[in-house]
Amino acid sequence: MHPGLEKRIRGLMALHQPCLVAIDGPCGSGKSSLAGAFHDLFPDSLVIHVDDFFLQPHQRTPARMLEPGDNLDRERLIQEVLLPLQTGQYRGHQRFNCQTGQMEQVSGSPRPLVILEGSYSHHPALRPFYHLTVFLDVDEKEQLRRLELRNPAALPQFIARWIPLENAYFQHFGIRDRADLLIRSND
Repeated sequence: MHPGLEKRIRGLMALHQPCLVAIDGPCGSGKSSLAGAFHDLFPDSLVIHVDDFFLQPHQRTPARMLEPGDNLDRERLIQEVLLPLQTGQYRGHQRFNCQTGQMEQVSGSPRPLVILEGSYSHHPALRPFYHLTVFLDVDEKEQLRRLELRNPAALPQFIARWIPLENAYFQHFGIRDRADLLIRSND
């Protein structure tokens, strides 16, 4: 855990209920692991996986896919999670399962700390909802090593498609530079 991060989050939680923390960064940088560490530290927290909001096939129009960061259904994330959290009405959301192509119900309820983890979570349309943005960075060699360990068969797809899409989004919106906290995760 980054020095002082727990204290910073506790301070934000004293001011905001719920307190929303978003973790963005390249695939393989450790976003899910950091979200899990936050959840262990704050057991009454809620972790939202932004991957649940990737576009469904019928939404993947050529025009939409040309825009950096537009392969995420931000509109649904706002409607099903972020706005309901603001009003205390969050009761879960629909998850798009990329493997089955089906929508699935994810249960949930408001918690004092909500952690949104995933690539594209710092998109400018989403940032106003957050109290803290954390960007995890990883060098390319370590990123590829981690992705190969995770799923060797998927590595070519990451190299050809997902990494370039993420890099275009990071660069287009200056995501690294705009994060409240930048953490290098090369360990």
